[in-house]
Amino acid sequence: MNEHQVDHIEMSIPAKAEYVGVVRLTISGIANRLGFSYDDIEDMKIAVAEACTNAVSHAYEDGGNVKIACDLYEDRIEIIIADEGQSFDSKELQGKLGPVDSKQPIGDMKEGGLGLFLISTLMDKVQIHDEAGVVLMMTKFLRKNEVEEHVDGISSLQSEQG
Repeated sequence: MNEHQVDHIEMSIPAKAEYVGVVRLTISGIANRLGFSYDDIEDMKIAVAEACTNAVSHAYEDGGNVKIACDLYEDRIEIIIADEGQSFDSKELQGKLGPVDSKQPIGDMKEGGLGLFLISTLMDKVQIHDEAGVVLMMTKFLRKNEVEEHVDGISSLQSEQG
């Protein structure tokens, strides 16, 4: 694993639902620039929207801010979503999580209702700190080798046929 951090990006949004899309678009642009695949970018957008929606819906009664930070590495992106609102017991919540119905189309699933289970499914690594507010750190690794191997396979097949 390469530990060389390339860049750090931060933003803060009001804890309002109308700003969740801004975060989704920002993460999409950053991930695209780093070279993530379309599928990985879509996974990150859903995970980030879920995390932000949870913060907007549950962290504050009278408003507040949600902070988003991205640490960019050569081999991964680490996305941190943090609020300073009401904390929750993540271990208790994880114990209540059940399986997602795999027969249900993803388009029919409610974005804000799938929680940590969905986030942990879509991201490669998820860590939660819930002592003062909630800090959710999500990691997605860049899989350049898978694409290169696939592309090499097509190229060699074409050269054998051509």
